[in-house]
Order: sequence, then C-alpha cells, then structure tokens
Amino acid sequence: MISLKSPREIRAMEVAGAGLAGMHLGLRHIIKPGISSWVIEEFARKYFKAINAKAEQIGFEGYKYATCVSVNDEICHGFPRKKLILKDGDLAKVDTVISIDGFFSDSCWSYGVGEAKPEIKKLMDVTHQALYMGIDQCVPGNRIGDIGAVIQHYTEDENGYGDVREFVGHGIQPTMHEDPMVPHYGEHGQGLRLRNGMTITVEPMINTGTWEADTSDPSGWLAKTADGGWSCQYEHTLVITNDGPKILTSQNPEADAKYMYDDNYAKELAHYGEIAAKVAKEFE
Repeated sequence: MISLKSPREIRAMEVAGAGLAGMHLGLRHIIKPGISSWVIEEFARKYFKAINAKAEQIGFEGYKYATCVSVNDEICHGFPRKKLILKDGDLAKVDTVISIDGFFSDSCWSYGVGEAKPEIKKLMDVTHQALYMGIDQCVPGNRIGDIGAVIQHYTEDENGYGDVREFVGHGIQPTMHEDPMVPHYGEHGQGLRLRNGMTITVEPMINTGTWEADTSDPSGWLAKTADGGWSCQYEHTLVITNDGPKILTSQNPEADAKYMYDDNYAKELAHYGEIAAKVAKEFE
C-alpha cells in the first residue's frame, strides 16, 4: 500500500535527509587515494552515532554494514572492505539508509577518487543530470514511466551509455522499501499516476557499456557490470507536492533552491555538516 505523507511526516523525513546529506559532506574530507573502503564504513558509523541516527541497512535481509561502497565496475551493494584500497582515478559510490526518530532517508553519491579521467567525469556529469531530469518528472498527474523515459532517453539515446534495469528506485517511509517501484527506464504515460504526498527515491545507475548486470558474486549482494564497464549512481529521496518535487536529501540547498521543502533545511544541513567535519578529522 502507498501512503501519502502529511506535512509533519515530510518535515521529519527532511530532518533525516539533512542528517544523511551531512554524511556525504563529511565523505568529501576523507575519500582520497590510499584509504580502504572500510574507512568509509567506520566514518559513517561514528557519524550516525553522533547524530543519533539508526543505520537501517544493518540487519536488512542479513546485510551487515551501514554503507554500501561500490567501486568502478561495481554497480551497487558492494561491501565496505579493509583490503579494497582506493586508487587515484577510481569511482566510488556510497549508498546508505538512515532513520532519525523513525523517519527514513536514502541517498547514494558518486565520488571521483583523486583526479578522475575525462571519460569518468563525463559519466558522472551525465548520471547527475539524469537524476535531476528524472526528479523534474515527479509532479502530480505524471506517471512512473515518465521518470524512467527521460532518464533512458538521455543516458542511452543521447549519450550511448547503459541504463541499468535490474535495480530501481522505490517508495520510502514507513520502511526502507515501499511501493511503488521506480524504474529508471520506461515509456511516457505508463505506470502508476503520481500523487501529492508520495515519497520516493530516484537513483539512476548508468554504465559506460551495457546496461546488463552480473549478479553471480558469491556474497549474494554485489552486482557488477556484465562487460566490465564502469558504473555511476546518484540518488535522492524526494516528496511529490503540488508545488513540484521537493528533495529531502540535498547536499546543496542553494543550488537546489527550487526543490527545497522547508526554509529551515539549510540550517539543519549546516549543523549536521559541522558534526560530520569534526568526525571526519579523525579519519583524515
């Protein structure tokens, strides 16, 4: 069942979103060549404890970690690993879900490690643009297929990339994964009609080569590109409103001004960002 959120619930989700976005701000201080992906996990756990957030991925269907850290040809669900050392030019994706006072937030961000090659910078730029193109379709009266159609056309038809099919966005709150499923491919005018108060994630995963994924990893979690190409992902949690889509996990309220739900968000993000920066100093 899809629940339509009240203004009170949306504000509480936005506070959780600011908390999660603060983690991503903190990661900018510590992601660099030479660290292990386990450092990202350690930082996230310590930061979540500092802001009284619950790392909702821990224990979800047996998953043991607060974060997913997927590198280069890994699409998603990579375990943070002590032996995985990030190198100059790598592309790291960090995904996590938290709750604060029972309200959920979900966001993934991609980070170029050191100096990214031009072709990887382009992949990141296109994926980020695709995220916002999809978000712009999230208005009452549109359909789920409208989101995926614009993402697929832009990434595949215009840029020649592969738009992953196996993993999709989803509804969120009161649990991590709710209906509806939100594919990043599809046809205009198809699927469920969007309504005011729906909270969903948009999270395109875009590959340099084929869209197909290899899910044969013995962990049962890690997915990689089928052809060894690199993969990029960006994700926001958002709410559909009569005033347009409102992003609940923004890392840059100034750039995202038209997508802001509440004027207090910037102050809340600044507060969480300060905490994240203090925690990050222990890992620099």
